[in-house]
Amino acid sequence: MIVTAADPNAPEFTRRYLNSADARLGAQALLASDDFFADKQRMLNPQPAQFIADKYDDNGKWMDGWESRRKRGAGHDWCIVRLARPTRIRGLDLNTSHFTGNFPPAASIDTCSTDSGDAGPDSDWASLLPAVTLAGNAHHYHAVDSHSYVTHLRVNLLPDGGLARLRVYGEVQPAAADADGLIDLAAALNGGRAVAANNAHFGSASNLLLPGRGINMGDGWETRRRREPGFDWCVIALARPGLIEEIEVDTCHFKGNFPDRCSLAAALVIDANDAALITQSMFWTPLLPEQKLQMDHQHYFREQIIGIGPVSHVRFNIHPDGGVSRLRLRGRVL
Repeated sequence: MIVTAADPNAPEFTRRYLNSADARLGAQALLASDDFFADKQRMLNPQPAQFIADKYDDNGKWMDGWESRRKRGAGHDWCIVRLARPTRIRGLDLNTSHFTGNFPPAASIDTCSTDSGDAGPDSDWASLLPAVTLAGNAHHYHAVDSHSYVTHLRVNLLPDGGLARLRVYGEVQPAAADADGLIDLAAALNGGRAVAANNAHFGSASNLLLPGRGINMGDGWETRRRREPGFDWCVIALARPGLIEEIEVDTCHFKGNFPDRCSLAAALVIDANDAALITQSMFWTPLLPEQKLQMDHQHYFREQIIGIGPVSHVRFNIHPDGGVSRLRLRGRVL
């Protein structure tokens, strides 16, 4: 099995914005003109594409992505994708990993927005990315700028072939507050994002912000075993500045490797620069003093929160190391 690693040369927008074409967040490939060789849903898999040399199915070689059959007539193949949230798109990655003799020579992207229901072939589509040339087994990054929120995207393969992964990076439209007036300011679906972590050996800090509870121990943030003094941490940019009133720390599935304690510090940062936040976070004001944790348990904190006013960023500390499945920071938007 060959797995394509994350691209170290990816542009800034891949780190700055949420991928709203992530199936874990609810994005879905709704309809395709053809997906004979490889199911369109695979294109939205958040994991890197893999290649299994000896894997075949009834239709031929198994490929990890969306792949149509060889077109023998006029036209081109297309797939309609519903994004996880309405999104102002800032960047795209059209990834042809492992597609070599079967990648599309070119592709284009259209968008539309609907207030209810799903878009279809006859919806009012507008061009976002005109036809661009593709190469085999490569990332294709394109900075774009959709001035309004869009809900659906149409991927056009010109004329046919396979696309391993589609990534759609942008600013998502935050959800409405809950009945109690609070909103999860850290949730990825609201625009929260993990800026940095000192270690993520077994699981990315961005997993903390995903919806639902973790599906297994790999679906969380987990650091390596610390053999020196100190503790592990990650910095999170909130979707919007606000007053945090409730904190949930969920160690779901972490049993022999959950942190002994956790704490949070926070600050209201104006014109935040990601590179500078790591050093700045060392001096942020305590928001939640150290709290004892249990294995495989949802921990809720209200009275323990220190009232420090509105914040835009938090530093989540785990003492000394270990794994946490989800972090919820419910509060009131300023």
